[in-house]
Amino acid sequence: MFKILLKKLLYVAVMLLLISFISFFAIHAAPNSFFSAGGLNPNMTPEAIAHLKEVYGLDKPLWQQYLSWLNALMHLDFGVSFASGNGVIDEIKSRLWVTLAINLISMAIVFLLAIRIGVWSAMRGGSADRAAKQFALLSYAMPSFYLALILIMIFGFKLGWFPITGLESLNPKQGIARYFDMAYHLVLPIFVIVFTSFGSLMLYIRSLTLDILKSDYIFYAKARGLDDKTIRKYYIYKNLMPFIVTILGLSLPGLLGGSVILEQIFSIDGMGLLFFQAALSRDYPVIMGILIIGAFLTLLGNIIADLVLLKLDPHRNKS
Repeated sequence: MFKILLKKLLYVAVMLLLISFISFFAIHAAPNSFFSAGGLNPNMTPEAIAHLKEVYGLDKPLWQQYLSWLNALMHLDFGVSFASGNGVIDEIKSRLWVTLAINLISMAIVFLLAIRIGVWSAMRGGSADRAAKQFALLSYAMPSFYLALILIMIFGFKLGWFPITGLESLNPKQGIARYFDMAYHLVLPIFVIVFTSFGSLMLYIRSLTLDILKSDYIFYAKARGLDDKTIRKYYIYKNLMPFIVTILGLSLPGLLGGSVILEQIFSIDGMGLLFFQAALSRDYPVIMGILIIGAFLTLLGNIIADLVLLKLDPHRNKS
């Protein structure tokens, strides 16, 4: 197990190096820069701008900038934000928990619903199965930004049931009431994520369940007189577990990248909104910091999934 883990960590290091190299040069190849994207006072003189470029090291050749940034990254220094002047790691830490909370809650609900309904739909068949498939297809085809705007119009403006912007009320609550207030503000964003993410996973779980139901051991289980509840618990869910673990591992990077549009629409001060603002202003350190964290989560998810699958089935290929 230690040898496998060592190989995985080496793989992560090499991939992060390649990703950082490609991302750094691709971002800097984009037209304009922070100094021409409206991020500075328009009255600043060319001399002042040249001085700022020298301070941030942007007057050096691009390969030198990359090596300097990579050396700082080795010491967990993501640099300083051009826009705010704060450390990138501080900017990320102040917003990371918001995005993680939204997406972890949403992902938990999505997986619970998709697994339960997907298995139920496959085992039930008939009109119930057709209705579940139509609902899943509606979820799969619904754009998240469109659904968000519809919910804002209906439940925010017309009915006034839910707030439509921010994470807290104008008069901040104290103690446990503050967390209830945050949960109240997150109802619509979480509903949008759950509804638009549920369909594809449910159809996938349904398809896997149909394949499992065709297996010989299911036939023998039914021949022994086992009821559907027992078959689901000991045969279907157990055989779905490797696929679920794999999907969970691949879902980790979505914890950061999946909130860009929704955080912009609902004005939630999270990682998605931070990335959007950094991209508009060409705030290179912030963009690179978020990309590296996203890449690390992707690779970490793959490693965790592989190790869990190896634990579930020790006879898997250990190479």
